[in-house]
Amino acid sequence: MKNQESSFRNTDKKSLIIGSVIATFIATTPYLFYLYESVPDIPIWNTFLFTYESKHYGSAFVLAWTLSGKVIPLILLFIWFFTCRHWWYHVLLVPISMYVYQIFTIFNEDQKNIDSNQLIYMIPIMAIIIPSIYLIRAQIFNKINTVDKTMEELEDEFKMTPKNFWDRLRNYF
Repeated sequence: MKNQESSFRNTDKKSLIIGSVIATFIATTPYLFYLYESVPDIPIWNTFLFTYESKHYGSAFVLAWTLSGKVIPLILLFIWFFTCRHWWYHVLLVPISMYVYQIFTIFNEDQKNIDSNQLIYMIPIMAIIIPSIYLIRAQIFNKINTVDKTMEELEDEFKMTPKNFWDRLRNYF
C-alpha cells in the first residue's frame, strides 16, 4: 500500500512541476512577444552566432516583429495540442500547419505576400483532419444512441493515453 502511495505522490509531483513550468511559460508569452524590440532596425544584423541580411523586409526589426507574431501563437497552439484531453484536439493541426507554413514563407524572400495562397497548401492537411473529426463525431453519436454508457466511459474509450512524447507522436502518424 505504501509503495502505491509513494508512486502516486511521485507522479503527482511530476505533473505539478510540468504543469507549473507550462503555466509559467504561458504567463510569460507577452514578454516573449516583445523580444523583437531588442533587434536593431537595420537591414544587416551581425551577431556572434549569425549574420542576417533582410532583403524582403528591409529591416531585421520588421522580420523579428513578423516572426514573433507567428512563433508565439504557434507555441501556444502546440501546448494546447499536447495538453488537450478532448476528442477534437486533432483539429488544432489546421492552425498549427497554417502558422508553420507562414513561418517558412517568411524566410522565403522571393515570396511577395506571406499570407497569400496558404489555403491551397493546407488543403491536403484539411482533407485528412476534417473527415477524421467527423468520423470520430459520428462514432461518438452512434455509441451514445445505441449503448447506454456514461460520458466518462465514452471519453475513456476515445482517449488515448500515451506514456511519453514519442508514443503520442506515433499515434498521429
